[in-house]
Amino acid sequence: MADAPWSLIVHGGARTIAPDLMDANRAGCRAAAEAGAAVLRAGGSAVQAVRIAVCHLEDNDIFNAGPGSIGNAAGDIEMDAGIMDGRTLDIGAVAAVRRLYNPIEAATALLAAEPILLVGDGAERFALSRGIPRASAPFKARASGITGHDTVGCVARDQEGHLAAGTSTGGIANTLPGRVGDAPLPGCGFYAEDAIGAVSLSGDGEAIARTLLGARVVRAMESWPASDAAKTIVAPMQRLGAEAGVIAIDAAGRIGFEHTSEHFAVAFIDSASAGATAVVQHGELEGPEHGG
Repeated sequence: MADAPWSLIVHGGARTIAPDLMDANRAGCRAAAEAGAAVLRAGGSAVQAVRIAVCHLEDNDIFNAGPGSIGNAAGDIEMDAGIMDGRTLDIGAVAAVRRLYNPIEAATALLAAEPILLVGDGAERFALSRGIPRASAPFKARASGITGHDTVGCVARDQEGHLAAGTSTGGIANTLPGRVGDAPLPGCGFYAEDAIGAVSLSGDGEAIARTLLGARVVRAMESWPASDAAKTIVAPMQRLGAEAGVIAIDAAGRIGFEHTSEHFAVAFIDSASAGATAVVQHGELEGPEHGG
């Protein structure tokens, strides 16, 4: 299987990015994509590639995920993450966790457990039982002066043709404590099914959840390639006056992405590429091959 095709795409959030932060967003997404690609290139699974790529994004405080997340109205960080194995349809998700360095690690550990979603202290206790460390105290929002961040995510197809998708977020700035958006909800912020495709989303979480936006794009991939299916986010978001972005890979390994926000930090790579390509807005790529 050493020469079998694989593909991967990551995102750093559908939002407005200040001009002086665009290069950092591109670089952060590119590094995460390259890290996930190294797993796939070596014959690793799509699930592990997604886990590694999302961990890189969580560790980079230019993005709203992990300990660098935006704070809620109480000044606390509450993080959500979800991952899905397209081969088995196993799902793992955590929500409102406050002390996990990499929430996607806990979500990945849940793939082998009976529950689909754990929240708060229960999720953190489960993570500890699986050897995943947590901080001694809840994280506090960093005074970085950077606002408007959003969700991160990854979609991958491995050399065996299996798909996976993962999403992680720190939520919305100054939101009510305990708020959970679309990121840990399958069919909303993420979804993967080998025979169809996989997606990870970002944007206005309540609008994404109300429209089951992830499921809509996956359903569209039953008939269309990923680049066309990704465009189906536009009408529902226009109806609600909301912003969203989606990354997608279909069952054939084709990559697509689309966004209704001003910017969408994305990087993608496949087995035919010399390296990852990173963009933050429409018009940076020529032609319709990848969408966006």
